[in-house]
Amino acid sequence: MIDIKFLRENPDIVKENIKKKFQEHKLSLVDEVIELDKERREIQGKADTIRAEKNKISKQIGALMAQGKKEEAEEVKKKVAESAALLKELEEKEPVLEEKVKSIMMRIPNIIDDSVPIGKDDTENVEVQKYGEPVVPDFEVPYHTEIIEKLAGIDLDSAREVAGNGFYYLIGDVARLHSAVLAYARDFMINKGFTYVIPPYMIRSDVVTGVMSFEEMEAMMYKIEGEDLYLIGTSEHSMIGRFINKMVDEDSLPLTFTSYSPCFRKEKGAHGIEERGVYRIHQFEKQEMVVICKPEESMEWFDKMWGYTVELFRSLDIPVRTLECCSGDLADLKVKSIDVEAWSPRQKKYFEVGSCSNLGDAQARRLKIRVKDNDNNKYLAHTLNNTVVAPPRMLIAFLENNLNEDGSVNIPESLRPYMGGIEKIVPAK
Repeated sequence: MIDIKFLRENPDIVKENIKKKFQEHKLSLVDEVIELDKERREIQGKADTIRAEKNKISKQIGALMAQGKKEEAEEVKKKVAESAALLKELEEKEPVLEEKVKSIMMRIPNIIDDSVPIGKDDTENVEVQKYGEPVVPDFEVPYHTEIIEKLAGIDLDSAREVAGNGFYYLIGDVARLHSAVLAYARDFMINKGFTYVIPPYMIRSDVVTGVMSFEEMEAMMYKIEGEDLYLIGTSEHSMIGRFINKMVDEDSLPLTFTSYSPCFRKEKGAHGIEERGVYRIHQFEKQEMVVICKPEESMEWFDKMWGYTVELFRSLDIPVRTLECCSGDLADLKVKSIDVEAWSPRQKKYFEVGSCSNLGDAQARRLKIRVKDNDNNKYLAHTLNNTVVAPPRMLIAFLENNLNEDGSVNIPESLRPYMGGIEKIVPAK
């Protein structure tokens, strides 16, 4: 959510930004919110004037009564009663207009960074750089569920009976590998100086609307029936929500966290749910990183954060590339975003395994996360988030890139301490 004052003073910039995101249907919202904001401020001004006049008249009444001028005091009281009725009417209108303005402002996209490439959708995202040499082995790489099935590591049929499509049982060494990757990612980020956190897996609606757009909320979130609670789609939601309505001392910045959580997503839309696989699913686990910092430091942290993900994947012998998200592919709260994609030897192309986003002050504005400096000045923090790893999707890249022709899977040296020292997972007999 952008600053209403900025919109008021720069409507053309806001409209141009909407056009860059190919959301022309939202252009009318700018003029609509300007008119509502003008009406709101006029009503607020009138109400403030009446309140001031009311206080002044109340003092006059006291003075007249003290002088014994009861009739004059009664006449003045009538004026107070008339102004009180008008004030009540204005005070009833104020919150209604305030809510209308807020509702529209939350639908207007954040101002994207000048460096963001302009494009309609993810097909126009721009490759930034490749890391590692993509390899296609001499043998045919099977579909990832076939690899896991040979390792006796998955049961999709039972999961479908228990919970439906989009769920899975991971078993044995594959389940252990799943947990090992998360533990390795946790320690990797702790060694980078991040504080490890396990957050709540449910959040209230005021946090949901503070961290994401309405469109994302509808497409992603599961609501707990009968309660004001939602299952998180990523731990970023509850991690940023931790600071709702808080004043943060500038000296404590940057705040750097790495958080573990299960994640729950509806996965509505064109992509749908995979019936035979674990790429697009309703439930998965993720190691996340979250940073709260000064505005002038957010782009520096943005580059550090996606760089950590690249470094981690390369330490596991997985080639990756970075992809700059174009304007039309950015969620409304995002200023800039880079996807990290892993190489798939089977598909002979890269696929998304993580995303790093700078949200500027949008989440902080919605959640009222402010910073106080040593001179007592107050300003909004900047928030960023990035995927460290998100198995089981990440396991697809891991298994394909470490697969041998006999169906066994190599364990890179960096991961062996988390796998009890084993060097290879072998097919079940």
